[in-house]
Amino acid sequence: MGVTTFSDEYTSPIAPSRIFKASIVDSHNLIPKLLPQAIKSIEITQGDGGAGSIKQINFAEGSPLKCVKYRVDELDEKTLTYCYTLVEGDALAEKLEKITYEVKFEESGDGGSNSKVTSKYYTAGDFSLKEEEVKAGKERVLGMYKAVEAFLIQNPDAYV
Repeated sequence: MGVTTFSDEYTSPIAPSRIFKASIVDSHNLIPKLLPQAIKSIEITQGDGGAGSIKQINFAEGSPLKCVKYRVDELDEKTLTYCYTLVEGDALAEKLEKITYEVKFEESGDGGSNSKVTSKYYTAGDFSLKEEEVKAGKERVLGMYKAVEAFLIQNPDAYV
């Protein structure tokens, strides 16, 4: 098993607590409403949504993926930190054992936020992962993030 790590940073004009609440804490409600063409539903299949919970993302018809399950490892609304592990689903196939994500939101100094995302891909056997192979997944996540950001800009009283 090998581990490949990627780190990304994103900036947003939205305050970190608002974007955290919308994109992380209430994602199971908000994301399917904002992106019904991509996400059919997000279900909490075990737990209350906090650490230890299992969530399942069901993708819309026509998506190359059917569903993925992930475990919430940490959800801290004080430090705006979210860690989770993709444990089952089409995205893992036979090449990956799991994928872990660490997300941290911080103030940017201008009222907006910076988010730092570290993803670790645990490969199965001697499979070697290349960055271009995860690019599509990163683009989907960024698309969801931008949809939440646009919603919050249009709805300044939401998630305050």
